[in-house]
Amino acid sequence: MDDDLLLLDGHNDLPWALRELPAPAPDLTAGDSRLHTDLPRLRAGRVGAQFWSVYVPGSFAFHEAVTAVLEQIDRVYELVAAHPGDLAFAGSADEVEAVHASGRIASLMGAEGGHCIANSLGVLRMLRELGVRYLTLTHNLNNDWADSATDEPRHGGLSDFGREVVAEMNRIGMIVDLSHVAASTMRDALATTTAPLLFTHSGARAVTDHPRNVPADVLETLPANGGVCMATFVPRFVSAASVAWDTELQAAMSAAGQDHRDLAVRNRFAAGWDGRPEPRATLDDVVAHVEHLREAAGIDHVGIGGDFDGTAELPEGLDDVAAYPRLFDALSDRGWSRDDLAKLAGRNALRVLRAADAP
Repeated sequence: MDDDLLLLDGHNDLPWALRELPAPAPDLTAGDSRLHTDLPRLRAGRVGAQFWSVYVPGSFAFHEAVTAVLEQIDRVYELVAAHPGDLAFAGSADEVEAVHASGRIASLMGAEGGHCIANSLGVLRMLRELGVRYLTLTHNLNNDWADSATDEPRHGGLSDFGREVVAEMNRIGMIVDLSHVAASTMRDALATTTAPLLFTHSGARAVTDHPRNVPADVLETLPANGGVCMATFVPRFVSAASVAWDTELQAAMSAAGQDHRDLAVRNRFAAGWDGRPEPRATLDDVVAHVEHLREAAGIDHVGIGGDFDGTAELPEGLDDVAAYPRLFDALSDRGWSRDDLAKLAGRNALRVLRAADAP
């Protein structure tokens, strides 16, 4: 991987991991084996810019969700302030490039889970004022105005208010993120938006048949929209063997009265489950998704969104944020040009960010 590529990753859950991690607090300058992310490994991975997820679980509702997302934003502010030699906020594509040129890692924020606005366009606008650049319309549960990929259909996509949310996001320069949403919601959002959108951490359903992945017909519409699908590393989204194992886990959880859609509950159950061991996904599984995304949507519409610290498992060869060069070297070995790798790394995502800020 060339040193001068600007790698902008679409989704990292370090802020929530820091919230949940028991004492002692990690030293991010030295590393912590409980995390996938720290400053030395970000440097080793040649990360130039990172969307930090300000995630709120779907079990949080209304004012509790608003409080939680504000606390997560505050956590990112504290993270950046604590490491001024390594991190700096970037609110625009130009600022991302300026921070990268200064030798620091540009830090952006994306809110994961549209329930965190508590059905309020005023809250949405205030998140944007605080520096949140994208909103993932749902997480694993439906909300009052959008259907999730992993819940029973309720709205048939977006409700009328959901379309208002998308329109307001367009107006204020907040990017629509369609990871986690139902295919019907994807199609409704693409029909509603007037700006390019992102899938910040998703795969291709044609490669791995999981509802969190993007169907072929949606990928085909990305060139007309100008959007980008940022390939994730989560095993159960990139590996058919992992999907089959996770389906068994879900059945066991349902039999035990546990909700598979709650990530914390899922991870605890999986850690103590006496079922067969989870098969390990591989770097090659991720390569297959990246290459399919390029074929289906075009080289101008692919990016990277690893979801580090948002998943308990990772593919072999992509164990932490230091591993990005392995992926880019593998793609280079498969004939990807330097220009193609630069688009994948960050140029495409920066184009979407610029479009969000266009008058």
